Amino acid sequence: MMPSERWVSVNDVATHLGVAKDSVYRWIDERGLPAHRVGRLFRFKLSEIDEWVRQGPAQSRPSSKAQTNRSTQKSSSRKRGGNG
Repeated sequence: MMPSERWVSVNDVATHLGVAKDSVYRWIDERGLPAHRVGRLFRFKLSEIDEWVRQGPAQSRPSSKAQTNRSTQKSSSRKRGGNG
């Protein structure tokens, strides 16, 4: 029987990819890095991470914070534009 692949932590993924932990968290949120939540922690299969890297840059999804900032900027610029 073949041993199953073990689950790894954010630290392990960051080391595997040679990036900071903050990058791993950002890629989960913005680029769809494959992660599995176990309680409050993220766990990963390195085979899924390697496949994600091989597929190349995914279409970046703006985070909810970025969407909020853009909509706020649009509405405030409309207010200023009408007072000209």
